[in-house]
Amino acid sequence: MTDSTSDPRSRQGHIFPRRAGQSLELAPDDAALLAGVKVIVVMPAYNAARTLRMTWEAIPQEWVDLVILVDDHSVDDTVAVARELSLNIVAHPHNVGYGGNQKTCYVEALRSGADVVVMLHPDGQYDPSLIPSLVRPLLQDRADMVLGSRFLSGGTLAGGMPRYKYFGNRFLTTIENQTLGVDFSELHTGYRAYSRKFLETVPFMRNANDFSFDTEVIAQAVAFDQRILEVPVSTRYFDDASSTTPSQSIVYGLKTLLVMARFAAHRAGIWTSRRFSA
Repeated sequence: MTDSTSDPRSRQGHIFPRRAGQSLELAPDDAALLAGVKVIVVMPAYNAARTLRMTWEAIPQEWVDLVILVDDHSVDDTVAVARELSLNIVAHPHNVGYGGNQKTCYVEALRSGADVVVMLHPDGQYDPSLIPSLVRPLLQDRADMVLGSRFLSGGTLAGGMPRYKYFGNRFLTTIENQTLGVDFSELHTGYRAYSRKFLETVPFMRNANDFSFDTEVIAQAVAFDQRILEVPVSTRYFDDASSTTPSQSIVYGLKTLLVMARFAAHRAGIWTSRRFSA
């Protein structure tokens, strides 16, 4: 991206129209960080018609050059709403799953010239105004991958997280920290940002097409010596926000443990996995 004027706070190429009362001014330090950088938000979407507009409207447009929505064959009006918002849309002809959706998101973002890619769920659970907090560490070269942790903010239960999810998250994160040799507050967040280098380094296309994709990406980050940083984020749970049932959460938990078993076997030299090797 190039500056449209000599003022370093001016950026061009945004897909967003200016909304009433909204400023596009950046602080000088942030403008310097963003100069010459392309930030792309990707939205892996499935039946998000009711929440997509409010999520999009909350994105700080001065920080983002492009939003790509990948629709995983929704049965509602997600694509129609996305067209009203003039988003870049990729519509899967068949449902491929959450992980498969993300694969398309990242390939499209890289193809579009992204330097930084932010994954934002269009269901309204994660606060889009926190995008700068995820992007800054990448632009400051302090991280290759940034995780938005709900537990650093202390607002998980207050934000409406079901207790079974809370305790399941804590249990799985503890097991993952021990297996991976790391110490993070949460490893099950859906709010993440990646550098281009990260996405070009880890073989994410080899990962599962289901929800275990996210766990595999974190394991790959460790396997490929990528720098991971956490920042606090807030969430809210409400009727229109996507959610998993207790039975789906159990399946997810078992698949997470399977990923950890595979990682441990790979690291011990017992079983080599292409997911964790070049």
